[in-house]
Formats: sequence, C-alpha cells, structure tokens
Amino acid sequence: MGDLVKDEQGTLSVTTTLSYGSELAVESPQQLVADNLLRQGVEQLQANQLELALQLGCEALTLYQTLQDLRGVGQALGLLSNIHYALGEYGKTIEYAQQRLAIAQQLQDRRTEGQALGHLGNAYRHIRDHFKAIEYSQLSLLAAQEIQDRRAEVAALNNLGLAYKALGDCGKAIEYQQQSLEISRELQDEQIEGQVLRNLGNAHYALGDYDKAIEYYEQRLAIAQISQDRRTEGQVLRHLGSAYSALENYPKAIEYLQKRLAIAQAVQDQRGTEQALGSLGVAYESLGNYAKAVEYYEQRLAIARQLRDTQAERQALGSLKMACYALGDYAKAVEYSIS
Repeated sequence: MGDLVKDEQGTLSVTTTLSYGSELAVESPQQLVADNLLRQGVEQLQANQLELALQLGCEALTLYQTLQDLRGVGQALGLLSNIHYALGEYGKTIEYAQQRLAIAQQLQDRRTEGQALGHLGNAYRHIRDHFKAIEYSQLSLLAAQEIQDRRAEVAALNNLGLAYKALGDCGKAIEYQQQSLEISRELQDEQIEGQVLRNLGNAHYALGDYDKAIEYYEQRLAIAQISQDRRTEGQVLRHLGSAYSALENYPKAIEYLQKRLAIAQAVQDQRGTEQALGSLGVAYESLGNYAKAVEYYEQRLAIARQLRDTQAERQALGSLKMACYALGDYAKAVEYSIS
C-alpha cells in the first residue's frame, strides 16, 4: 500500500509501492539495471529533480520494454505519469496514465488500476474536463472500496470533492470531502486530515458560508502549528484573513494577516510577503485608515519591484493612487499615476 501525498491544489495521491525485479528466480543484469533506474527515478521525483527523474524514467521504460517485463513497464509508466503531473504537463500525464491503466487491467492488478484511475481523474480536472475527472475519480473510489484500501479511499473521496468543486457543485464537494475527513481521522493521519480540512474550508468559502469556512481553517491551522509547518501555517492564515474580510470583520482579518506577514518575512518568502502587504493595505483601507493602507501599499510596491513583477507593481501603484486621493494628497496621487 502506498503513502498519501498532497499538492498545492489540495489533491491527494497514493504513491506507488514499487516491487523491483521480475518473477524469475535469478534476475538478469539488464533487469537489475532497469530496477535501479526506476528506483533512482523515484528518488529524483521525491527530491523534485524532475528533469533528471524524467530521463531516468524513460531509460527504465525502454529497458523494461526490451525485457518484455510488463509489470516493470507499468511501474515506469506510472513514474513518468507522476513526473509529467508534477511538471504541469497534463496531456502527457493522461497519455502515460492510460497506458499504465491498460497494463494494470491486463495484469488484473486492482490496486494499481485504482491509482491510475485516480491520476487520470486529477489530470482531467486540471484541464477542466470536469465530467471525465468525476468519472475517473468515481472509478478510483470503487477500486479502493473493493480492495478495502482506506488510504486510497480517502484520496479518491477528497479528489472527487475537488472535481465537483471545479464543476461548481460545492454541496457535492463538501459531501465527499466530509467522508474523506471522517476516514482520515479513523486512520489518525493528521497531515492528510489537515489537507482535507483546508479543502472543506475552501468549499464552504466558495459557497459564501464564511463562518463554516473559518471553522475548518482554524482546525487546519492548529494541525500546522502542532507540526511546526510554517509554510502551511502562513497559507491558512491567508485564508482566515480572506474569510474575516468577507465577513467585514476587518480587525480580525488584520490580526491573521499580520501573523501571515510575520511568517512570510521569517521564512524569507518574498512573494508571500508581497501578497500579505497588499491584503493588509486593503483591510486598512476598508476600515478607512488610508494612511496605514498607504504604508503597506508602499512596502508592497518596493517588493514588487524587487521581484520585477510588473502586474503586482501596477496593482500597488493603483492602490496607492486611490488611497492618496482618499487622504486628499492629490500631489502624491498624481505622482503614483505617472510612476
């Protein structure tokens, strides 16, 4: 059984547990080389060395094909599908996952079949083919339930929820992700529970149920703090700031956004710092504190220029112009207009 891994979009995937070697009593030198290439490819993928992982995966695939090792071919195809997914190349992901699925069905390997189906569902969601995403995710769920793989079931339910949310059916998304949350708690896997909690918060936020979104975000925040995951803590603080802003509770939004800013600065996350400064400016402007808003917008502008992000720079200049007008500082507003 593989481990569950998560990505930035909230997707859960079951990693493949590789079984190296053919069914022959004595492995050939070529078989050992192929197995080693595959192992190295997986290691490089885990280390986010994607180009090297891709090279190793292709070499392993070619060698397994030469050896007519069908199981090895399937594993190499799974690796290549994972690599292209990580690269954001979803067409290639689908191509390799379909081949992997066909081999799993030929070998009557239901576990691998479920993994390939899940991967197809996730890839189709990214290219906005929502109905295919739902179809493959449902088939992945059926496979997980059939073999009683609870971890795979958690992933399939979560990803079905993401597919329905992408389709705009947040009610259905919540239904599936609530089931995923219950199983993750049964498994006592806090990291996966945390991912599902954030996805539930996002679904409720999309529905406009900000109080419920905050409830899930607070639970996610607690897990991130316990595990000292500063990066995730910062992301969840951003979500909380947005939810309280949507409720027009700007003092509370500012409280969370200040914490988010402190974390971004502590971990030297320039992009996170730029975003947090912009959000704080908006919150203070909403309170009518234009002087404070200008202070944050000016800091955002400086970082946007350091990052050479022309879009963020234009946004910061536009915000500064409007805030200066509101303050009655027309000379400064004109200065920002022509910068």
